Amino acid sequence: MSKIAIVFHSGYGHTQRVAQAVADGASAELIAIDADGNLPEGGWETLAAADAIVFGSPTYMGGPSWQFKKFADASSKVWFTQGWKDKLFAGFTNSASMTGDKGMTMASLWTLAMQHSGLWISQGLMPANTKASARDAINYVGSYGGLMTQSPSDASPAEMSKGDLETARVFGERIAAVTTSRAA
Repeated sequence: MSKIAIVFHSGYGHTQRVAQAVADGASAELIAIDADGNLPEGGWETLAAADAIVFGSPTYMGGPSWQFKKFADASSKVWFTQGWKDKLFAGFTNSASMTGDKGMTMASLWTLAMQHSGLWISQGLMPANTKASARDAINYVGSYGGLMTQSPSDASPAEMSKGDLETARVFGERIAAVTTSRAA
């Protein structure tokens, strides 16, 4: 069985819910970046052993959280030895606005994966972009390069869109399928 690790930071709990939904779909292990930007004990070893690494961060001010950025900068030690070369990567982000410049965060996650000589797994879903589409539809936010979700700034994590969480679970299934097929 392929090993998938999700390394993420969540400031208010919304991104953690997305990470859990992706993990549910992918049967992945979660590695939470703490409020100081550090991984838990054994986190780097888990990432080294993973076949696929999924990055997750909220979008704050048009980019990843500083805590995620601290992790990304610390990964330069792995980069120097090309320790993650040819691993599979994917990513996700959440913000309060429907767009909220989430594309910039996704570009940062993708660039980090490319810096590590990785291979990127796309969302693999068509968007829900017709008049009949409801907010709880799969891929309502309409992302292709990775998972994007939206949570109103005054909504608790429990109030997140069921469609966004289902999109996250389906994205996790895609990550698992691609990772398994590559290992075969």
